[in-house]
Amino acid sequence: MIYKVYYQEGISEIPVRENTKVVYVEGASEREVRFFLKDRNYNIELVQLLEGNYLEYEQNSPNFHLENA
Repeated sequence: MIYKVYYQEGISEIPVRENTKVVYVEGASEREVRFFLKDRNYNIELVQLLEGNYLEYEQNSPNFHLENA
């Protein structure tokens, strides 16, 4: 499954829309994705499962770079 993770780069950074970044991660579950990212000190705002048309739309984006958990 592919997840879209919204985050801020600093663990103590307050979530602000303009500073939110995105990473796409392939993993078996949301828990596995969070475990994969725990060493990066990200302030994870949301982990969203991508499927169907939404996944297809994101894959066509020039910013889509998939990481494997």
